[in-house]
Amino acid sequence: MADERKISYDEVKVLIVEDEEHTRAMIRGMLRQIGIFKVMEASDGKAGLTEIARTRPTLVLCDIHMQPVDGRQFLRMVRATKVDWVRNIPVIFLTADAKPETVKVAKELNVDGYLVKPVTVADLKVRIAAVLKNTDHSAKAQGL
Repeated sequence: MADERKISYDEVKVLIVEDEEHTRAMIRGMLRQIGIFKVMEASDGKAGLTEIARTRPTLVLCDIHMQPVDGRQFLRMVRATKVDWVRNIPVIFLTADAKPETVKVAKELNVDGYLVKPVTVADLKVRIAAVLKNTDHSAKAQGL
């Protein structure tokens, strides 16, 4: 718990990449409960890439199964970019897919976290705190 107090969510910006509008709304509500109010949304991986460039989020919460660009394709493109701050942006998969082969691919793509829906506010907070603790999120938010 002591580590959690050190994290300030005031400047944290989260991009939700999720094709279902009601799921985006639920996640947005959970983020508010955590204390994260700077939230952007995209309905698929292609729109997510555009939002990353436009808004420079601190981290991304991303579904896996979306069309036309799914979460795996999105993460491959993020990790393959030549721009350091984009390539290193933390991405947490938030998906209903718990299949071992999907988890394995996510690890190979260097995903920063993997949460299986339905997720609780507590689970989301713990995962976000762990990711932010392992990154200098204030520098990443500024693109430094």
